[in-house]
Amino acid sequence: MSETKDPHVSQPEPQKFVYDFTEGNKDLKDLLGGKGANLAEMTNLGLPVPPGFTITTEACKVYLDSGTEPAALRDEVSSHLLALEEKMGKKLGQSDDPLLVSVRSGAKFSMPGMMDTVLNIGLSDESVSGLAAQAGDDRFAWDSYRRLIQMFGKTVLGVDGDLFEEAFEEAKQTKGAATDVDLKATDLQQLVEDFKGIVLKETGREFPQDPREQMDLAINAVFDSWNGERAKLYRRQERIPHDLGTAVNVCSMVFGNLGPDSGTGVAFTRDPASGHQGVYGDYLQNAQGEDVVAGIRNTVPLADLEGIDKASYDHLMQIMETLETHYKDLCDIEFTIERGQLWMLQTRVGKRTAGAAFRIATQLVDQGLIDEAEALQRVNGAQLAQLMFPRFDESAAAEKIGRGIAASPGAAVGKAVFDSYTAVKWSRSGEKVILIRRETNPDDLNGMIAAEGILTSRGGKTSHAAVVARGMGKTCVCGAEELEVDTKRRRMTTADGTVVEEGDVVSIDGSSGKVYIGEVPVVPSPVVEYFEGRMHAGAEDADELVGAVHRIMAYADRVRRLRVRANADNAEDAARARRFGAQGIGLCRTEHMFLGERRELVEKLILADTDEERDDVLKTLLPLQKQDFVELFEAMDGLPVTIRLLDPPLHEFLPDITDLSVRVALAEARHERHENDLRLLQAVHKLHEQNPMLGLRGVRLGLVIPGLFTMQVRAIAEAAAQRKSGQGDPRAEIMIPLVGTVQELELVRDEAEEVIAEVQKATGVELKVALGTMIELPRAALTAGQIAEAAEFFSFGTNDLTQTVWGFSRDDVEASFFTAYLEKGIFGVSPFETIDREGVGSLVRNAAEAGRATRPDLKLGVCGEHGGDPESVHFFHEVGLDYVSCSPFRIPVARLEAGRAAAQSKGSDSR
Repeated sequence: MSETKDPHVSQPEPQKFVYDFTEGNKDLKDLLGGKGANLAEMTNLGLPVPPGFTITTEACKVYLDSGTEPAALRDEVSSHLLALEEKMGKKLGQSDDPLLVSVRSGAKFSMPGMMDTVLNIGLSDESVSGLAAQAGDDRFAWDSYRRLIQMFGKTVLGVDGDLFEEAFEEAKQTKGAATDVDLKATDLQQLVEDFKGIVLKETGREFPQDPREQMDLAINAVFDSWNGERAKLYRRQERIPHDLGTAVNVCSMVFGNLGPDSGTGVAFTRDPASGHQGVYGDYLQNAQGEDVVAGIRNTVPLADLEGIDKASYDHLMQIMETLETHYKDLCDIEFTIERGQLWMLQTRVGKRTAGAAFRIATQLVDQGLIDEAEALQRVNGAQLAQLMFPRFDESAAAEKIGRGIAASPGAAVGKAVFDSYTAVKWSRSGEKVILIRRETNPDDLNGMIAAEGILTSRGGKTSHAAVVARGMGKTCVCGAEELEVDTKRRRMTTADGTVVEEGDVVSIDGSSGKVYIGEVPVVPSPVVEYFEGRMHAGAEDADELVGAVHRIMAYADRVRRLRVRANADNAEDAARARRFGAQGIGLCRTEHMFLGERRELVEKLILADTDEERDDVLKTLLPLQKQDFVELFEAMDGLPVTIRLLDPPLHEFLPDITDLSVRVALAEARHERHENDLRLLQAVHKLHEQNPMLGLRGVRLGLVIPGLFTMQVRAIAEAAAQRKSGQGDPRAEIMIPLVGTVQELELVRDEAEEVIAEVQKATGVELKVALGTMIELPRAALTAGQIAEAAEFFSFGTNDLTQTVWGFSRDDVEASFFTAYLEKGIFGVSPFETIDREGVGSLVRNAAEAGRATRPDLKLGVCGEHGGDPESVHFFHEVGLDYVSCSPFRIPVARLEAGRAAAQSKGSDSR
């Protein structure tokens, strides 16, 4: 029996899959993608946007999940296409005056060149003549048609793009044409026939003549391109979620290839490389958009447009100011001029270099467009880390072989390679490489990721190479025209005839655009010099950048809740960390103090047969350890110093078992004395474990080897007493590693408290030494409430916790199968690099809550490598830790991200 709908009960609205540009806005990026949302926003602002409509990301998700488009989509597209035709006064692909459209991808997050676009849809053997008559230009019509077949053939039908390129090059050579604009209408008409022949041969079908079929196939191809290999690779690289899908924008065509009064370009409201205000971008007369971003024809600077078309230039400047004020940020704009009429095809918040990000953020504060809290969100720790990389020493003798456009800053040195496959292969073998191409395209993404830097002989700041490199933070020099790149012969020739063969070392400077043969020495970054307090009066540009960094760091320090400590094992590292802004030491690994000459003492300790022998070694080690701690307390006077007692397996201090066996065998063969080596070998065999990282180490050493931990505790206490009696302010914290149960901690704690009391009595100095533990085993995290009864602080050792939660041996798995896991999307990023929130993070959160439930004043920190990872810092802020600890050079990054985390939390609370 069928169900009758009650007319009095409101029925849910059917899902809407298509939006006209007049219906959306910039806040609908999840639904309309970045491109569609911004086209709608520009339409709302009254800017000249060609009419069109957007198919939502929801439609894409349905298509990808089911393999077919939503049932309602075709009718919705037909309805919007009819409205578009009525608005334009022409029909899609009609013979006399055809409406042509572009079909372009548009994900929420910008993925330049990673997905598909098809222009000039609606052209066919029948309509091309109508377009020629309407435009009064045969050449334009046939050029547009060959572009459609070329793009459609490659992106929709899967034809090898090189086949079209080779046919194109052959046509130019036959006619003696230097560039594509030198080909005449009849030449392009023949090229269309050649291209259609390629399509038929490669696909077994004719190029589709029905304009609606062209559009529908192109829409599906854009959906499919979301799961293309280059798109997936780019998302993994940029940590973009894989389940977002892409929108599809269907836009009425406007033409920049209608002659010298037409053209296309890309503009930035500020320089994306430096952040400086001015007129930045590229323009190309008599061209369509892909000619600019592909870098196949060298553009002119945007400023030249003023002399070419003053009216359009002035109009564009007004629009750029409008957009930057409206978006309150650097805007990246694509535009076309059709016979003197300016059209806006896209805008988005532009990708920028790290230096530009800091400069622009402070500039916008000074202009009153954003406040300091927003400025802090406009930069991130990864960008700050880039600014701390070294740069080339300009005073060094270096052989310059060329100069291009400074597209993405940095100093990159490596062996020249001329294709992506070689770049990846050599990089995996440990070689540093520079990828050199005439111009890059999306298929080069693997090689761009593998390379230290990218060098192209064509293209500008808006070419594919430049945009992608800036997004990845890769050094890039584009448009080095004086360098002739021959990818087939794997060589590059300079203007003076110098030949650079594959494998030769080159150096590229992404800040100046200079290219050098050989390795150029580097010097510290001015930002590092600023953090170390030795910033010299260098170039004005460097001082300006340092000033921007200083202002944003000062604000981050004011608002952050998380304190930042350093992982430092000696006074030199501690002093550097303090200069970088460390608020103490979160991890001093005492095992590093037993290396070098002291290794022999550890060997004696392991070989000791009697208590007396062992005590003698410990007495020898005591003053050495004490002096180590005195120096640390001096460097960090007034700040906490967390000292971890000996953690690694003892076998790490002994010779390698194979080397030692060979030594003993050779000595026996030569009848030489080898008693000591023999004893060592016996000790190595005795201590040998199948899995030493899960064996006799950490707290277990302190419980099994009498006097070891007490010696270390005594050294710490005596060093603190000495420092305090000298009017210092030592703040010692003793950390017991690898605890799995509260009973282990209680036993070591009792011994430690006895030793500290003895030192206080002997020296007459009152000591306050905190005793705590590392939480680095799942059991410790699960029983944290019990362990907190005996601990004054927890420090999460997320390196070991990640190993034990995942069952990974870090030393092995990263080299063996992590690459495959990353490529297959099992990991978005290594769990050793960014904390695994669902697994390891859950244990950290639960342990923190349980520990504080037992001891409300329990101090919580983290000392694994995650302490300096930007994304992980935000997690540690969320779960309420008191501090993070990381290596000295990562301290500024952790400070910045701790500030950003606090500002984001405050912003969320206020909303």
